[in-house]
Amino acid sequence: MSDQPEDPVEAASDLIRRALKGPQDAEGLAAELAEIHPADLAEVYEQLDDALQDLLIQRLDLETIADLLEELDDEDTLEAVEDIAPGRLADLLDEMEPDEAADLLGDLPPGQARVLLEQMEDADEVRPLLGYPDETAGGLMTTSFVALRRQTTAEQAIQFLREVSPTSEIPYYLYVVDRDQKLKGVVGFRDLVIAQPQSPMQEIMDPDVISVAVGVDQEEVARQMSHYSLAAIPVIDATERLVGVITHDDILEVIEEEATEDIYRLANVSDTELEPDSPLREQVRGRLPWLFLNMLTALFASWVVSNFETLIGEIAILAAFQSVVAGLGGNSGSQNIVMVVRALALDRLDRRKIWSILGRQVLVGLLQGVIVGAVVAAVVTFLRGDFHLGLILLLALTANMVVAAIVGTLVPLFLARIGKDPAVASTILLTAATDSFGFFIFLMLASIFVRFFDF
Repeated sequence: MSDQPEDPVEAASDLIRRALKGPQDAEGLAAELAEIHPADLAEVYEQLDDALQDLLIQRLDLETIADLLEELDDEDTLEAVEDIAPGRLADLLDEMEPDEAADLLGDLPPGQARVLLEQMEDADEVRPLLGYPDETAGGLMTTSFVALRRQTTAEQAIQFLREVSPTSEIPYYLYVVDRDQKLKGVVGFRDLVIAQPQSPMQEIMDPDVISVAVGVDQEEVARQMSHYSLAAIPVIDATERLVGVITHDDILEVIEEEATEDIYRLANVSDTELEPDSPLREQVRGRLPWLFLNMLTALFASWVVSNFETLIGEIAILAAFQSVVAGLGGNSGSQNIVMVVRALALDRLDRRKIWSILGRQVLVGLLQGVIVGAVVAAVVTFLRGDFHLGLILLLALTANMVVAAIVGTLVPLFLARIGKDPAVASTILLTAATDSFGFFIFLMLASIFVRFFDF
């Protein structure tokens, strides 16, 4: 039987730990470490203690450090560079992709960032990126792209690429601009290679270019790239000048960030940077505020129940089953919220059909309530021999699931309409509604039934 292939991360970890144990030939060590894939190097780096992290940064060459930093999150990147001398840090920023360098400079104190920009050789490529918010197309784009004029021939374009040797991140496409740098077309590599040598770009290019404006939100950029299956998308300013390009690797990070944000907010965690091992203070700060809001809604539900204290005292079994109505209603409503939030995030919800969608969800809630309620009623009737209690549960579950369908559909739509993130407070408002209405409907039906039947 053949041996299992070695895990690349484990292999990288063994190599790094051996390399850091004692002094070695600096050039040989740097060359050996440079062979490790940046993603594997970053994973191992995060597992090292602070002293070994510092030692590793000291022994890596600038190009490898740049690759490493581009794989780390912002907080780890800042910690990695805090002890690097300003001159070496400026050289390191020159090695990084312009968008990554701009992100790092934006996280540094303004005074330090200004000094580093003055020392950088490629500051002109980075400086324009510093004026855009991080979560916009301008904040994501890189200024490393290839732009050609319409009269440039295929042969000239290929020769130009050979001379400039663009990095692997660019270009997936070549962009065609006029004398004012306005975007006029795009040429794929395949089209360039198979074109006749003397064919000009204006004959090869596709004039229908999918592009985004610098101020567009990163989520919309991700949606456009996914919809049109693009490996990169050009960014234009208000005058349609080509100012940057966003590549697929940056969008993958955006998709991960947005998915994490939605998941955390649906769980009422406000800080999307939290991890299970995050500091205690950060965990409490990110989670406690929403628990206080949840506490208020729970107290309101308790107040609703307290109004039926006498009834519950007379028929204690009601206390055992009221949570069934509230819990199942909450779960049903959560299904609605997740579907609506996802549809909003992917821009798949036709707002002209809101009432049709609401009607469909109410019908689903009604059917689910009848089916689940009938099963619960049958079980309660069989176990307790109490048909009336089962009937109350059937009616209460049906009514509460209709309420859950209405709230679970309209609340995220309303929050989106007023410009709020629909994932932020939807679940808390849903819980408040399904708990309060569930308890009220169940206990009100019980108070009506008790007048006519014994149970």
